[in-house]
Amino acid sequence: MVPQMETDQVANAYGRWAPVYDLVFGPVFRQGRRAAIDVAERIGGRILEVGVGTGISLPGYDRANRITGVDISEPMLEKARQRVHALKLGHVEAIAVMDAENMDFPDNSFDVVVAQYVITSVPNPEKALDEFARVVRPGGEIVITTRVGAEQGLRGRIEKALMPVTSRLGFRTEFAFSRYSDWAGTMPEIELIERRELPPLGHFSLVRFRKTALAANDSINGAVRAPVNEVVQ
Repeated sequence: MVPQMETDQVANAYGRWAPVYDLVFGPVFRQGRRAAIDVAERIGGRILEVGVGTGISLPGYDRANRITGVDISEPMLEKARQRVHALKLGHVEAIAVMDAENMDFPDNSFDVVVAQYVITSVPNPEKALDEFARVVRPGGEIVITTRVGAEQGLRGRIEKALMPVTSRLGFRTEFAFSRYSDWAGTMPEIELIERRELPPLGHFSLVRFRKTALAANDSINGAVRAPVNEVVQ
């Protein structure tokens, strides 16, 4: 049985990672971060980065955009706030503690939602994807960089065997791409528009979804959540 991940468990794990996250993961994810930012900026405008962590990607966004960053880990976000102030990143509108599976933004709030190496770290990935689809506007995109697990063979067996360890560290090794395609198949307003392998060794991919015009009126009669008011201090 695959170990179940809990929100508090993930938050605590990334709180422990906060002091060394940039050193350990910064170089590994550098090309994926750049690829995600480049794609997001083709649309530009108001960009939400879910799982912004220490804010390592924030300096990479063009200052013509308006960036909001959320994460489940307060220690990670404290690093992000320090980075925003040290580098005078005035295009960062807000940094807030928030659960990717239950975000406090109105429907259709953002032009782009970016999630870098996040989906395999949340307890309920499809619920987080639902939230991304809710808060992005029709015509906007969801841009994901993600680890894609092998579905068979030696690598697949190793990834499955590692799950009891990596789930305690805050991420999954076993995560098939079919979870993305199956989710998109349940969402008539969402279309998969790109899957591109990323270094190193093709273990990571850039995945893009577009929210179509079908969703333009979805939230008119629905409940609208209050916007986040926590700005960078």
